Amino acid sequence: MTRIHHDITLPIILFPGNVTGISQHADAILFGSLLNSTNTYFIIGAQAIGSIQVMKAKLEAIPMGYLVFGEESTTGFVGQVRGIPLDKPSIAVMYAMAAYYLGMRTLYLEAGSGSNKTISPEVIAAVRAYYPGLLIVGGGVTSPEAARTIAKAGADVIVVGNLLEKEGFEAKLAAIVKAIK
Repeated sequence: MTRIHHDITLPIILFPGNVTGISQHADAILFGSLLNSTNTYFIIGAQAIGSIQVMKAKLEAIPMGYLVFGEESTTGFVGQVRGIPLDKPSIAVMYAMAAYYLGMRTLYLEAGSGSNKTISPEVIAAVRAYYPGLLIVGGGVTSPEAARTIAKAGADVIVVGNLLEKEGFEAKLAAIVKAIK
């Protein structure tokens, strides 16, 4: 990562999948809590274990609530979540407000790694109406149309992670960026 850091002028912000994803070569870390997990390790345990590493690496910690929707994703399975139903905006708003009141200035709504479904614009708009912090939305975003809809609904950041793993992703990514500008 050191070589990459010299070539990039933007801050490098980590989104670790576990405590092993912490690096002193980054500028900041999304210090997330998987709020709807049924396992306290993902809610606070991993964060406690990683906190000393974050401090020693002198990373800016960005408090983030992480919410997983649905029941079919790898993220939900591994994180042992009780998935928020994709058609229940009121549940998403309750969790968003809890994250806000706990001091989490960033919220990530996740349909799940490799999901075929996205978070609905109704859910995003409902959360945006109550949550004043940075709103990240990801999972299943593979088209310019989906990205545009998510941005118009209120997302500040759109994650297209799995798209970047596919050969020739550059053209599709360029179309997505153009659609949300």
